[in-house]
Amino acid sequence: METPVNANISLLDEVKIQARVLVPVLRALRSELGAERANLLVINALREWSHEVFRRIGASMTGSAKEKWAAFNWEAAARIGTDIETQMLRVEPDAMDFNVLGCRYADFFRELGEPELGAVLLCEGDHHIVDAVGPDVQLTRTQTIMKGASYCDFRYRMKSS
Repeated sequence: METPVNANISLLDEVKIQARVLVPVLRALRSELGAERANLLVINALREWSHEVFRRIGASMTGSAKEKWAAFNWEAAARIGTDIETQMLRVEPDAMDFNVLGCRYADFFRELGEPELGAVLLCEGDHHIVDAVGPDVQLTRTQTIMKGASYCDFRYRMKSS
């Protein structure tokens, strides 16, 4: 699978490297443009970048939407490692429900005072992956730790391939 990152480092380490650059730039822009305008500019640019990265990866993959989704998640799991704590609720051929109970990514971005940046860099990527694999996989998530909830609720539904 084509990846725009070094698959030999953890996702958390990659995110920390990104934050070393993004946070000072974001704060400088806030100083010059005001918080609202700077946040809008940076968040929208990162959102578009992330969506395009996952779109390109999805387009380079073969197989059904369900197979592509599984491949994305297999690779991500290796890079995430123990940086999230999950509670599996249901695994069936057409559904997977789980909660994330602990998230070192959210901890990191809260320490930086930048949870919105973390949400765009990480949490929104889950939806970009689903978009990239096609309409046969759907994600419903109503809350995230990154945005202040006590847990993230992931509810995936898959059409038969």
